Amino acid sequence: MTTPEEVAQYLQDHPQFFEENSDLVESLRFPHPYQGRAISINERQVEMLREKNRLLQRRLQELVDVGERNDVIGNKIHRLTVALLGFDSLTEMLHGLQYHLCEDFSIPYVALRLWQTDEPGGQVDLPSPEFDQTSNNIRILAQEMLHPYCGPEVDDEIRQWFEVDAEYLQSFAVIPLKQQSNLGLLVIASPEVERFFPDMGTLYLERLGDMVSSSITRLMQQTPGATPRESTS
Repeated sequence: MTTPEEVAQYLQDHPQFFEENSDLVESLRFPHPYQGRAISINERQVEMLREKNRLLQRRLQELVDVGERNDVIGNKIHRLTVALLGFDSLTEMLHGLQYHLCEDFSIPYVALRLWQTDEPGGQVDLPSPEFDQTSNNIRILAQEMLHPYCGPEVDDEIRQWFEVDAEYLQSFAVIPLKQQSNLGLLVIASPEVERFFPDMGTLYLERLGDMVSSSITRLMQQTPGATPRESTS
């Protein structure tokens, strides 16, 4: 008995079969994929082409949607870059960064810690959590990071930076701040589980880290002796 596989292979090996048996083609009927009625092979082919066309249209729309989202993010990154270039002091820059991330990117939960830089000098005596002491473990973590981390789990010390809001946060993006040296760590968080997830792209987060690192370095160099406190473990 001939198997369905053998029939399929025969038709593939003999594409002229239906040309030589045109009457058979006209008599063949196939179940309609949606309406449950029998249709001819030509109608079936048309329906298959329509289905492929629908799939291509959906994929094209997905690409268009991704492109539009990237344009929106690109414009926001541009505005943030312009703002960072305009800040004249480190304090102003830190406040401005918080404002832009909240207002433009809808990220109300931002924590940033700075520590030793290459610039010699004293210490920054600002009543700001950005200069609070951090453990050596956090500095080592930041130094070893090659790319931003996205996901639901962070070090307990980092979670404590968000104080009373920590219990509501479900996802985090941890961004190392580096120039020639390890400057610090920028952490943005969300109560939404899917806001920052492990498989998401980190290109824009890396650019954000580069921009913030460059701005911090520039402002440090403009302020003699302005070096954040070194951490103690």
